Amino acid sequence: MNDTSMNPVESANLMERLLYEVKRVVVGQDHFLERVLVAILAQGHLLVEGVPGLAKTLTVNTLAKTIRGTFKRIQFTPDLLPADLVGTRMYNQRTGDFSTVLGPVFANLLLADEINRAPAKVQSALLEVMQERQVTIAGETHKVPSPFLVMATQNPIETEGTYPLPEAQVDRFMMKVVVGYPTEEEEFVIVDRVTGPPVSVTPVASTEQLTQLQRECRKVYVDPGLVQYAVQVVAATRRPGAYGLSELSRYVTFGASPRATINLVEGARALAFLRGRHYALPDDVIDLVPDVLRHRLVLSYEALSEGMGADQVIARILQTVPAPERPLDAHVRVAAVQ
Repeated sequence: MNDTSMNPVESANLMERLLYEVKRVVVGQDHFLERVLVAILAQGHLLVEGVPGLAKTLTVNTLAKTIRGTFKRIQFTPDLLPADLVGTRMYNQRTGDFSTVLGPVFANLLLADEINRAPAKVQSALLEVMQERQVTIAGETHKVPSPFLVMATQNPIETEGTYPLPEAQVDRFMMKVVVGYPTEEEEFVIVDRVTGPPVSVTPVASTEQLTQLQRECRKVYVDPGLVQYAVQVVAATRRPGAYGLSELSRYVTFGASPRATINLVEGARALAFLRGRHYALPDDVIDLVPDVLRHRLVLSYEALSEGMGADQVIARILQTVPAPERPLDAHVRVAAVQ
């Protein structure tokens, strides 16, 4: 595919067709599906928390089919080895040579199921491929396909035999999405579709077109006022007292890193693009704040004892830190002068 830009109508139509195809299979989960697409457009990764049976695997698998991409699922277990993830060198007795066998991370969409069941060595192996988008085997570097998305799941019910995720790895996830149960109406449709004739997914795009959409997404305008707002929201998690939130200081041990601010801006850009705009609005940033920040806050024991969760802390920050009322004024004035 050439490097010519897509016009806004073409981009919007392509995204609409992708959503339509996925929704022919997946019922409900609009928030979750929107966040998956935001992560793909912003070239980020997704951490998903939800009980089994909520169509997490089905969503990613269906999306891979719509873009003619490859999908791999890895069930994380305590006995998993890094080589099971990234690949290894194999000796061929017939030829006397070593050959490289690439692991399941070499896919466009990778589902890491129950990631907190794997030991630290496996998690560190996944960390490199998430950050660098490459794997090193026996000193040789192998790039993963593009586009590349890691979606990791955690089961909030079972804690036996699990390992806490390192903070460095948690910070690599652009967002953490909490997936809830469907409504009764949605569950009726789910049962009807599963027990009825199978629905076949029609590919509507290619990985090259998706890569082009990612490039178009990077052109979405984000006003400096919105960037400053994102900086202030993240800074309020580190120094609540500086923003009139001294009561939160005893609840937050460590706030979010600068990577959270970057993810907020990139996510707002992708969300605006997904909603058919080539400029971001304050609502785009505000909508993403809980998903971008909830896994990055390290709460104190006092917060846990009083039942104060990360989402409550974030809601209090959003109530206090004001969003810019007219962030596009400067951009409009400059455009009018030109």
